[in-house]
Amino acid sequence: MEYQTPSIRSLVDDIIKGSIRIPAFQREFVWDYDHVAYLMDSIYKKYPFGSLLFWRTKNRLTRDRKLGFFDLPDAPDEYPVQYVLDGQQRLTSVFSVFQTELVPTAPDWPEIYFNIVADDDYQESRFSPQEEPNPDKHFPLSCLFDSVKYRQATDRFRENEDVLQQLDELQATFKEVTIPVQVLTTEERSSVAIVFERINRLGMELDTLQLLSAWTWNEDFDLLKAFSDLKDELEEFGFSGVGEDTNLILKCAAAILTGDVAPDKLIEMNGVDVRENFPRVRNGILGAIDFLKAQLNVTNLKCLPYNALLVPIAVFFAEPDNRDVSYGEPTLRAIKQWFWRSCFSRRYTSQTKRTSIRDIQEIKKLKNGQPSEIDKIEVDLDSVFFRHNTFKVSSASTKTFILLLVNARPKSFITGGAVDLENVLQKYNRAEFHHIYPKAYLRDSGVEEERINALCNFAIINGVDNRKISRKKPSEYADLVGGGDIGVQGDILSASLCPADTFNDDYDSFEAGRSDLLVEFARQLMAIGTKVDALEDTEVSAQ
Repeated sequence: MEYQTPSIRSLVDDIIKGSIRIPAFQREFVWDYDHVAYLMDSIYKKYPFGSLLFWRTKNRLTRDRKLGFFDLPDAPDEYPVQYVLDGQQRLTSVFSVFQTELVPTAPDWPEIYFNIVADDDYQESRFSPQEEPNPDKHFPLSCLFDSVKYRQATDRFRENEDVLQQLDELQATFKEVTIPVQVLTTEERSSVAIVFERINRLGMELDTLQLLSAWTWNEDFDLLKAFSDLKDELEEFGFSGVGEDTNLILKCAAAILTGDVAPDKLIEMNGVDVRENFPRVRNGILGAIDFLKAQLNVTNLKCLPYNALLVPIAVFFAEPDNRDVSYGEPTLRAIKQWFWRSCFSRRYTSQTKRTSIRDIQEIKKLKNGQPSEIDKIEVDLDSVFFRHNTFKVSSASTKTFILLLVNARPKSFITGGAVDLENVLQKYNRAEFHHIYPKAYLRDSGVEEERINALCNFAIINGVDNRKISRKKPSEYADLVGGGDIGVQGDILSASLCPADTFNDDYDSFEAGRSDLLVEFARQLMAIGTKVDALEDTEVSAQ
């Protein structure tokens, strides 16, 4: 790291020559005019105003951003360029105030003026933007580094020695001030990514996607636009949450293209490789979403227990355009068992990166017809999962439980009619799930809150049905279920994984019986302790 202290004039000249630039992955200039004027006051009063961080490189980015409201000239081919990593707002402000050669793209950008008649004050600023300046009161800062314009601007005060001295001191202050600059010289993009990550932890708003976009951009491919288009497609699938989660998409892309889930691994890739392989990323994510919806009834990101589960499935379906992914029934069964075992084992709760990389490697083997242990996951599931976890729609345990109920194909708890499960999951809010033993009844019976709100006491019951049974004990609302028809009642209870004695008003017995049924169904989904018959290797094709 090199440390420099250039003058304002030197920095302005380097920007005009095109050797200092703003990379495309930086955010836009957001300071307002008053903020710029306040910075001028800090410099004038010699208050600390921070340092700048530049990245010097010979490998120029294919795309950069204009500096504030100024389009920058091309840099000389024979010289390295310096990209601004930190301090863009301050540097842009300084340049906008003092440069006189470039025309701003915003015609209403006002100049910053020094108030000649105001007194120095530690708190009050003598600098302000003016659209209609008073020439006897406001002096333009833009002329301080242009001797001809400075002489013209001060000529009106030639009879006022006090003002001339004040203006000369103003000019001297800004000519003499230096700005501390740290310069990182490297051709390793991974080093730049690490620097950005560190700056991000200190509060800067930085964007890995924009950083990657600068690496990969050319006239025919804009990664930001490609991500935007993918977001629109995902919204049509009902998975707008995936499109809004840039980091998740980057993890999928990294997994597909590098075998790792760290987005910074993409930065180490050749830009051409990223561009050429982006269709694989798109097809992998869309294929994964289609699989989740069709095979596991996951209809949006909100009801996926762990977002990271999307990544290995996207790797499995990642293929170029016009190439399908074909797989047999044993492969389908292995992926579904991996999904459910991952959910119930909670293995994605910690060491997510290690778990993801392991699953990526194993699912690639599965896809290539090699021996795979993708579904070889230890799960110790018993009734404790359903009796000790309370219902919270945002928790992974509750999301797993809800998907379990959905895959049992429940019926309306009152009429026995079909439930629009996709609508239930698209809404995915607390109003779609209610207590089987009403909480008011259990509270009156002295049951603890933890047991009242345990997973095993919840079912998919819409608000209308719930109001019919609310505050009633099960034996009282039993006649409402299935119209009192014993056969229909049995079908409803079975589809909701409820025991036959649900309406006996014995919560202890219900709690134990329901938990056992939930465990049994979960073990069937995971193929644990059950006999899985050998199935024919019928191919399934997915785009």
